Amino acid sequence: MTDVIEVLDQGRPITYTFDEIMKYHGTSFPGGVAHAFKAMQRALPLLDPDGPVERCEITVHTAFTGPGGRDAFEMVTRAVTGDRFVVDRALERTERGPTLERYVFRLGYRERTVTVTIRDGYVDDEFIALSRKELRTPEEDDRLTLHKQEMTKRLLASPAPDVYDAEPPAPSPDGSIGS
Repeated sequence: MTDVIEVLDQGRPITYTFDEIMKYHGTSFPGGVAHAFKAMQRALPLLDPDGPVERCEITVHTAFTGPGGRDAFEMVTRAVTGDRFVVDRALERTERGPTLERYVFRLGYRERTVTVTIRDGYVDDEFIALSRKELRTPEEDDRLTLHKQEMTKRLLASPAPDVYDAEPPAPSPDGSIGS
């Protein structure tokens, strides 16, 4: 079986593979695409255990600022275009340290929300330090590219529940996902 994300578009199923999302995104941030891919694989089934969710009803709040993640959510959910995608730095889990603090995704669907956070072992300190460095040498750029490739492979080689912890789904009486 292919590793996919399945959603509905007006009741009709659509599936997405990582490679399809990468064609939309481009080549710059494969790790961000992989993180969003795994976060969606983890969260979406918890939002509606009876089947795929309607893509245009999904909301996304995240502390993750990467363009690869944004593009992956846009392709699958159309949340960016639909103004249902919010980067919210208040979601950062600073107690987890600079390496893990921003890998927080809160997805909402109808009356439920679920928050997923990265587990240890998928993002390393050197990657974060290099990615946040403003002026990198060509050698550092090469090292960062290698980190992106290695992280992407680690993420894609693992089932979503091994990559992302999920907090129990919570009801949202007003239909919003809050902060």
